[in-house]
Amino acid sequence: MKLAKLLCADHILLDMEATEHWPAIVELVGHLVATGQLPSEQQQEMLDAFKAREEQVSTGIGSGVAIPHAFSDHLERVIAVFGRSRTGIDFEALDNAPVHFIVLFIVPRKDYHMHLRTLAAIAKMFTNGEVLRRLGAAVSHDEVLAIFDSKPSRVGV
Repeated sequence: MKLAKLLCADHILLDMEATEHWPAIVELVGHLVATGQLPSEQQQEMLDAFKAREEQVSTGIGSGVAIPHAFSDHLERVIAVFGRSRTGIDFEALDNAPVHFIVLFIVPRKDYHMHLRTLAAIAKMFTNGEVLRRLGAAVSHDEVLAIFDSKPSRVGV
């Protein structure tokens, strides 16, 4: 399955408001709740899970990309949201570069191996400089989805 299958136009934030690492995660999790992907009663639990994950090591993988991820005991399928920051966010990334693209996802705990395949597929797609350039220039949600759909990288779901 392509990353585009995890996302729809409602799951894309073209202009994130957050300018810092933790507020960016809070904004994206809040968007999952606002769009009905994540039940509001699970919001704090997921924020706690993301906080614990980020305290281990930042999910900023470099090249302007971060992939925050966590597990849930309550979900039956992977849920995801894509956010873009034009100004960049200090995510304590491996290369110390500001993050402009964030793919935040939550995986059902029972599907642990899906988490590894999902991470690998997303990371692989974002190593392509042309993809990064096109995502930076995209002006619509549909254009972002088309970029994700055009890449052969598949998510293991």
